[in-house]
Amino acid sequence: MTAQFSGSRIDTSKPHPARVYDWLLGGKDNYLVDQEVAEKLPLEARHNAMRNRAFMHRAAAWLAGKGMDQFLDIGTGIPTEPNLHQIVQGIVPSARIAYADNDPIVLRHAEALLVSSAEGATDYVEADVRRPEMILDHARSFLDFTRPIALSMIALMHFVTDDEDPYGLTRTLLDALPSGSYFMFSHGTTDEHPHLVQSVTTTYRKGEIPLRMRTRAEIEPFFEGLELVDPGLVTATKWYKDSPAPEQETSGFYVGVARVP
Repeated sequence: MTAQFSGSRIDTSKPHPARVYDWLLGGKDNYLVDQEVAEKLPLEARHNAMRNRAFMHRAAAWLAGKGMDQFLDIGTGIPTEPNLHQIVQGIVPSARIAYADNDPIVLRHAEALLVSSAEGATDYVEADVRRPEMILDHARSFLDFTRPIALSMIALMHFVTDDEDPYGLTRTLLDALPSGSYFMFSHGTTDEHPHLVQSVTTTYRKGEIPLRMRTRAEIEPFFEGLELVDPGLVTATKWYKDSPAPEQETSGFYVGVARVP
């Protein structure tokens, strides 16, 4: 794989969403400041993180099964096996996957853990979704933007506040993709856990992590102009295609996969 280093240093004095999420998934690549935030979250947050991760596995496998061989994954997070490229390349060995995240610790692990198949390739850039053009500029050097690309944004945009224009940022990325591309997306919500609204938002706020959980109606605009595939915009445990249906548990994420017309 190749990786673009920014030279930024890991800040262990402040919690980071990628490292908090790593803890929720049972990972070890986090620090005390991250653990302090994660341990104050309700137990359901850990279950929801795992259900969201399982959705990513199912959706990526479905897209690869349809022949998608190019992926742009923004908000990669700390590598947790199986990673997106492992799922995709297990089906399409020649697939190319470009990863992007704004936490330097992800980059530190990238070369060791984001190892491609011999036939395919992976790439990594340290970049923030709030600078979509930077991500696209790098991705264009690695992916073929004349052919369909699957854009993956998993558990990311609820860390982008309203004043940062989350819909506009997403639209900039989608508008760069050719027809026939796909959008794989998940977003945090408390629609099925209204009793957790205060505890979750307060915990992240105390950790100085911006958090904007959104309702289903607020998440729908992310898919504007796209063709949602069945089963549409649903909670994480209700999205499945070729794989057996998971247990219909409640979820803290809305998810969807859509085609770019």
